[in-house]
Amino acid sequence: MLEEIYSFANDGMNKALESLKRDFGTIRSGKVSLSILDNIKVDYYGSPTPLNGVANLATPDATTITITPWEKSMLKEIEKAIQIANIGVNPGNNGESVILSFPPMTMDQRKENAKKAKAFGENAKVAIRNIRRDANDKVKKLEKEKAISEDDSKRGQEKIQKITDDFVAKVDSMCEQKEAELLKV
Repeated sequence: MLEEIYSFANDGMNKALESLKRDFGTIRSGKVSLSILDNIKVDYYGSPTPLNGVANLATPDATTITITPWEKSMLKEIEKAIQIANIGVNPGNNGESVILSFPPMTMDQRKENAKKAKAFGENAKVAIRNIRRDANDKVKKLEKEKAISEDDSKRGQEKIQKITDDFVAKVDSMCEQKEAELLKV
């Protein structure tokens, strides 16, 4: 019974880490990343479709993203979707593909993105603590139902706290790495 609760806590906390990694992918560091386009949907014959579902995406250099649609008629739709998404750059178009040229980041932008990364880290910690609370509630419920002893309940809660501490340490480590990456010129 307790092993199931530990497994529940581990799985939930791992999902919080995965979510944090995805969030970090949306923050621009010195080199542009295609993940900045992940949340952009293009109107493709009436249905919202991710950009990589209608075009080839590439990063020819550290400050440029090229989006080459499979159908030339999609150029205008892609440009419109990027403008609506407001990712901090205006799309250009050479008749073949959409080109996003990102200017080099200023130190202020880097610091702002480091703050965003820290906020994402805090959100992940909140999610982890919520999972800890849920797991502890399950342990207390088992104790209340006399399915486990008071000692087992205490040991279970201590183990859940240890799991939580491990995951919070991982979040802190990931945040420090991301911050260092963002502030490195």
